[in-house]
Amino acid sequence: MPFTYNRTVRFQDTDAAGVVYFANVLSICHEVYEESLEASSINLKDFFTNPSVGFPIVHASVDFLRPIFVGDKLFISLIPQKIGVDKFEITYEITMGEMVVAKAITRHVCIDVSSRSKQELADEIIQWLETNRRDAEGAERRKSREIM
Repeated sequence: MPFTYNRTVRFQDTDAAGVVYFANVLSICHEVYEESLEASSINLKDFFTNPSVGFPIVHASVDFLRPIFVGDKLFISLIPQKIGVDKFEITYEITMGEMVVAKAITRHVCIDVSSRSKQELADEIIQWLETNRRDAEGAERRKSREIM
C-alpha cells in the first residue's frame, strides 16, 4: 500500500479565515515526504544536512477540493514516481474520512550540491522510489479488484 500518514490540523496551520493556509498544505506534504524517507531507513540528518546530492523541488501544485479546518484529522497518501534519470514526482492525496479534500504534486530534481548541476538519481532515492511505488501499485491493483 502507498505510504500513509495521519495528521491533525493545528491552529498554526490556519489563516485568519480559520482554514488551512494554502502554503501550509505543501508544508504538510513535505512533512509526509520526510516521514516516508525515515520509514525507508534514510537518515534525515544525513539526507538534509551537508549532503553531496540534493533534491530541490522544481514544481509544486495543490488542488483544494474542500476547506480544511483546525482539528480536522487528515489521512495523507504519498505516491512517488520516477519521471527521468534525474527527477521524480510525488503525488499526495489528502482525505478526511472518505472525502478527498486536496491533492498535491511536488517534482524534485537530483543535483550535485557543489556544482548545482543535475545528476542521476542517487541509489537511496531509487530504492525509496521503487519501494513506495511498488507498494502503491499493489494497493491500486487490490483496489481495482475490490471494485469489480
